[in-house]
Amino acid sequence: MNTAKLSSIIKTVAPIMLGTAVYAFGLLYFIIPNQLMEGGVTGITILLNYGFGIPVFLTTLLLNLPLFLLGWKVLGARQIVYTGVGIGSLSFFLWLFERMIALGWVEPFRTEHDFILASLYAGVTLGLGLGIVFRFGGTTGGVDIVARICGRRFGWSMGQVILAIDVVIIGSSLLYIPREKILYTLVAVFISSRVIDFIQEGAYAAKAFTIISDFGQEIAELITTDMDRGVTLIPSIGAYSKQAKHTVYCVVSRQEIRQLSQLVKSVDPRAFVIISDVHDVHGEGFREI
Repeated sequence: MNTAKLSSIIKTVAPIMLGTAVYAFGLLYFIIPNQLMEGGVTGITILLNYGFGIPVFLTTLLLNLPLFLLGWKVLGARQIVYTGVGIGSLSFFLWLFERMIALGWVEPFRTEHDFILASLYAGVTLGLGLGIVFRFGGTTGGVDIVARICGRRFGWSMGQVILAIDVVIIGSSLLYIPREKILYTLVAVFISSRVIDFIQEGAYAAKAFTIISDFGQEIAELITTDMDRGVTLIPSIGAYSKQAKHTVYCVVSRQEIRQLSQLVKSVDPRAFVIISDVHDVHGEGFREI
């Protein structure tokens, strides 16, 4: 194996392991000490821990084996290898943090009254951990595999898929834990799903301008000279007027929204302008890939 390939593997595996460490910490520091719940296979392992005292790391490893085999057939060898890394490292960090807590090296966050604080921090921590894992092509097993399959097959948001499955599983746990704990758990799950999507889409957000005008060429030239931004001219025809024109497409940073809006207005006050969110922008003028 050459150095470049080894370096690429390390740059992928290391973040996956970091993500699983953050996720395991959130489970054992916020979720379990406050008898909250989690969705998916992890939720089942937590219920087994509450009911029978079975270590979370052990059930996490055993329950994920069938889903790991399913992922091997559907996701392909490369992704399933990283899934194996995720499952293995998650089980390891769960074991490690369980030992650290048992030995008194780490004192979990326990509260008798302020469960909203516990659920908020749990959601952020779990979402951050899973988001990092997903962003680098791994999963932690369980419904993560199902979510990735749905994302590939149907284009669904992974955060939304996980949220839907988690609601079903957590709702079923009403038989085992108090109703108010379920409600706090739903807060954590919702926050977690939003953080996952935030990490997946990228922390950097820009704005895309779609400008329909009879003066598209003039607008494009001004954007290029005055703002030093790349512009794409798309040939188009007005459905009513039947007139040929150019639709201008341009991506700018948030700080440049007002400048571009004023520039368009100065050329054509009647221009039809659509401004939409874009995420994780790469290329000239933005972040490099």
